Amino acid sequence: MTSHFFLLGGPISVERLSWIEECLKFFFVKLNPENLLHHTKAPRDAIFTFLLTGEALYSLQNPQTLPVWEIILSMPSVKIVCDLKELELRGISIGRLKMKNPEQVIYQNSLALNGQPSFWKDVMKFARQHEQPVPSTVGYLHMESPYMNQSSHAALQFLAAGLEAHASVDLYAYLDGVHLGHLGQNPSECENIGSGLEDLHDKAQKKGVSFQVLACGRCAAARGYSTWDDGQGMVISTCTIKPVKIRNLKETIDQFKRNHIILAKDSASFQFKKNGQLSSFPLQEKERSPPVTILITRRPYGTEEAFGAISFAVACAYEGITTRVVFIEDGVYALMGEHKLEIKTHFFNLQEVVDAVAGSANLQFFAFQPSLNQRGIMKNRKLNAVLDIGIPELGQLLFFPPNGVSANHQRVIIF
Repeated sequence: MTSHFFLLGGPISVERLSWIEECLKFFFVKLNPENLLHHTKAPRDAIFTFLLTGEALYSLQNPQTLPVWEIILSMPSVKIVCDLKELELRGISIGRLKMKNPEQVIYQNSLALNGQPSFWKDVMKFARQHEQPVPSTVGYLHMESPYMNQSSHAALQFLAAGLEAHASVDLYAYLDGVHLGHLGQNPSECENIGSGLEDLHDKAQKKGVSFQVLACGRCAAARGYSTWDDGQGMVISTCTIKPVKIRNLKETIDQFKRNHIILAKDSASFQFKKNGQLSSFPLQEKERSPPVTILITRRPYGTEEAFGAISFAVACAYEGITTRVVFIEDGVYALMGEHKLEIKTHFFNLQEVVDAVAGSANLQFFAFQPSLNQRGIMKNRKLNAVLDIGIPELGQLLFFPPNGVSANHQRVIIF
């Protein structure tokens, strides 16, 4: 059975869970009504799986989001897999949800080789499901700095679970994520992320599988990571630990052209219905690269995330990957009014950036109208290349392959 899954580690608002709920309704009612006729709640037959860790787990107890979860779990073949250790750390109770949906809410994780429950081993079962042959590759896009954000530890656990499953692992460091590889990390009260990466690199070598950490060169340079060319085409830095390679973003995008699953702190993977056999690995042809849908959920200017999302989307499209950008939730503020900057400023006008790249091949922009309506704002009329969409169109973007694309799945990344 076709399987779609979300990996969610950040806070889940009522708004986010509501548009997810509406998209699932669209999937079952409009695209797959046969599932409504053969309703099953057996976890093994799940069509949609939510893998929840970190801050996302609070939504299972929050009185505002809990009713939405109950609606989602009433749909055919939906299940939730919780990170047991994170539930216990936070003291979160899921008793009410578990009592009503005992077979759909899973909190007993698979056992790792050390005999301890491992949520990330469960994640790896989904992350490798497309891969043929084995051993395969799994990738993780990381965008937050270590120590300030627990997501760095989650990234390490994802990579470790991949190695335990005898997969090659890739870590793509973007925006503040480049700090994971800084030399000389010495935290006194938590796990050393740099040492953790070095240990995983050594384990990969012993297992005979690949361990690759690619850091975005533009992001690294902006944060003071000096590099130089050794004269033989190799870019070297004295600021990073050995496994980390500071490279042009193109090298990361080249990995996105391949067929392996790539996840992030908040991400999803949706399989496409195919006639005949699934595409073989590796896939690097333009039309067979998995399409990328980027959801911009943050306000512009306060952080680099909105601009970084657009930059990443442009890079994907330039390399031939079909890329869609959806402004949703607080991301729609980037489209409101007319943005103005002082002359000769080094800052950027996000609307001008969107307008400049909107006509690029393989790249489309969309504005989620319900998010605009909820905030009582309107899109700048000059941004006519940004198309208005609602739930039906968002559902089409998520669950239907773009024209001319024969990939077997789509990557969704939430910025």
